[in-house]
Amino acid sequence: MLKIGVIGIPGKWSTETLADAVERQTGFRLVIDMADVSLDLVNNSLRVGDNNLCELDALIVKKISAVYSPSTLDRLELLRIAEGAGVRVFSPAESMLRLIDRLSCTVTLRNAGIPMPDTRVTEDIDAAADAVRQFGSAVFKPLYSTKARGMTIIDSNQAGMEQAIRDFKADNPMMYIQRKIELPGRDLGMVFLAGRYLGSYARVSQSDAWNTTIHSGGRYEAHTPDDSVIELAHRAQELFNMDFTTVDVAETDNGPIVFEVSAFGGFQGAKDGIGIDAAALYVEHVMQELQQNG
Repeated sequence: MLKIGVIGIPGKWSTETLADAVERQTGFRLVIDMADVSLDLVNNSLRVGDNNLCELDALIVKKISAVYSPSTLDRLELLRIAEGAGVRVFSPAESMLRLIDRLSCTVTLRNAGIPMPDTRVTEDIDAAADAVRQFGSAVFKPLYSTKARGMTIIDSNQAGMEQAIRDFKADNPMMYIQRKIELPGRDLGMVFLAGRYLGSYARVSQSDAWNTTIHSGGRYEAHTPDDSVIELAHRAQELFNMDFTTVDVAETDNGPIVFEVSAFGGFQGAKDGIGIDAAALYVEHVMQELQQNG
């Protein structure tokens, strides 16, 4: 019997759905909260309760933490110990490390010529203010965040613009600033399994919120993008060697742009938007990989 652990948030739908799919295939169930994991380099063990993760056949990472922060990277570093012990981690820890930090993801995408919103990154208040004046309206994004949490809109004509920048910088010394894009009421989550395109769902705004995230009241629906958009998303995700991911894309008047490639991918959007049981497909992929590679 293969022993495959699921790393995520116990009790959360996506995590438990993935654990259910693993249990159906293997008869084994272990949901792991990384906050409970301890590394012992003397004995080369990575323990949670009575389980040594270095003795499992594989680990599937659905969520490494509820909120992203630099400490999230430390949790991923721990998984490199399991990999060193021969445990297959899906997706590879190094691949996820490159995606948790928004700046790392952005640099990789832009070095590959992937179109993105106009972006400035700086620690300098004056340079940030110049960016806002040039963009007219800018989105200030934390380097570590999900579902638009912590993002702030700053307009060039608002009172106290520079103070708003200083307030953001207080918690975000390296400021990541993007031109605010006028979206057509939706953006896309494009789903990939081991580099294979599965389909796309749209996050559709249901309010006057500037973003379309479900966290801000959006909803999922099916969407069929042009082949050129699919090709762009494929190029973006193949830079990161992910087993499962979604690429966030917006279709604009000037062509498609990529916001980011996800470190973990969205099961809910795949299910509600396009009727795909992403968890079951992902586990089938994991089983095939383990069987093929012994």
